[in-house]
Amino acid sequence: MPSTLQHWIDAHLERITRQPLRGAWTAAAVVTLSVTVIAGLLMRLTDPSTFPTIWLGLWWAVQTTTTVGYGDIVPASAAGRAIAAFVMLVGIGFITVSTAGITSAFLESARRRRAADTDNPLAVEIRALRHQMELLTDEVRRGRTTDGRGPAT
Repeated sequence: MPSTLQHWIDAHLERITRQPLRGAWTAAAVVTLSVTVIAGLLMRLTDPSTFPTIWLGLWWAVQTTTTVGYGDIVPASAAGRAIAAFVMLVGIGFITVSTAGITSAFLESARRRRAADTDNPLAVEIRALRHQMELLTDEVRRGRTTDGRGPAT
């Protein structure tokens, strides 16, 4: 019998496969939030002189994840700097996923509009009429003399 956690994970994976854009963004947001909180706590543990409270560690993690980085607090220990590098990469990754998701939504909207124009019976008829007009124009041009006064003989 599957565990509750396994059932929860399976349900979320199913939702992600049904709506990949929303699923990718949600997954990136959950990972980013988790890394931010964990990094804030780890900063307090690895660099207690620079981060005397957990709240200061969380403040630093939010600044770093969002790529704002005021510079008012910076890790001094090697472990703190390694955590900082990881948090920066996660923040950049979240921004990248968000930007890609927005771009994908715009492209999908444009694709749907083009498909609607292609399938629209009125658009098909307009294209057919345009083609007939081009044929008639060519026929009229061929029917005239080079000086444009009358039919060619």
